[in-house]
Amino acid sequence: MKELLNKLKETSLSSVLKAESPEELENLRVKYLGKKGELTSILKQMGKLSDEDRRVIGQAANSIRASLEEAFESRKNQMYEKLLDLRLKLETTDVTVPGSKMRIGKKHPVSIIIDEVKDIFIGMGFTVADGPETELAKYNFDKLNHDENHPARDRQDTFYFSEDDNILLRTSTSPVQIRVMEMRSPPIRVISPGRVYRKDEVDATHSPMFHQIEGLVVDKGITMGDLKGTLNTLIERLYGSDAKTRFRPHHFPFTEPSCEIDVQCFECGGEGCRVCKNEGWIELLGAGMVHPYVLEGCGTDSRVYSGFAFGVGVERMAMRRFNIPDLRMLYENDMRFLDQF
Repeated sequence: MKELLNKLKETSLSSVLKAESPEELENLRVKYLGKKGELTSILKQMGKLSDEDRRVIGQAANSIRASLEEAFESRKNQMYEKLLDLRLKLETTDVTVPGSKMRIGKKHPVSIIIDEVKDIFIGMGFTVADGPETELAKYNFDKLNHDENHPARDRQDTFYFSEDDNILLRTSTSPVQIRVMEMRSPPIRVISPGRVYRKDEVDATHSPMFHQIEGLVVDKGITMGDLKGTLNTLIERLYGSDAKTRFRPHHFPFTEPSCEIDVQCFECGGEGCRVCKNEGWIELLGAGMVHPYVLEGCGTDSRVYSGFAFGVGVERMAMRRFNIPDLRMLYENDMRFLDQF
């Protein structure tokens, strides 16, 4: 039996040293040291031996088991180090190889205009306010002096969410101004940029979703002159001192008197083209003095305070600023176009 143990030791140690993979090494461990392994099979025959021989064979078997376990552990560590070295070689980064070119993002033309307009008005003492895009008819229409039969309330013009037409996608950012007047006392100087929604047909100057920046000033002694001076400052800062504007009378339920401000068409220089619909001018924004009903509805005494409000389409401002002939280009995600900004 001692000869069998010595032969087993010689064979097993030789096999362990030749093992090439962790899987092969584990199979050898089971083969020699497992519950049904060769060493266990030999030891099961010890019952036939005398007490003295069992002691000698037991000591020899324990020595062989210890030697094998040490050999397995040593070979396992060697394999780990070898695999680690191989992995490090495979994963080594060659710092001399040129890196992949990263595409750097840029601001969208609409975002550029919004940020510039914010800077201009903050420089004039305005603050920026925000409000929900899903709005109540109370704020979108009622408190802005729109009567029940106003065309803007028609389902053909507005996106509604409720059967009673009480919840809708805001048609302007004017509701933000109402919320501000309910929460603050004059003096108020605030602008409210954001997305708005109307059922407009898509063409060169219209979209069912677009961006607006509206402004509101409420204080003692505010006049139409203040409105005109503020808007002229905005347009000159955006388009240059040579930008030509036109103020013309208009009607809005929430302002009285009201006006619309046009800028000369950048595409044709005022001669008339498809962009300006052969008028030579592009409507840029609407404005006017805040209607007394609106002031009173928000708890402001119209006998003491007056104010002006305006709303401007950001996309049209971007078109005028960057000489973009078609509003749809802003939303087609054509990188050849957007990379220019």
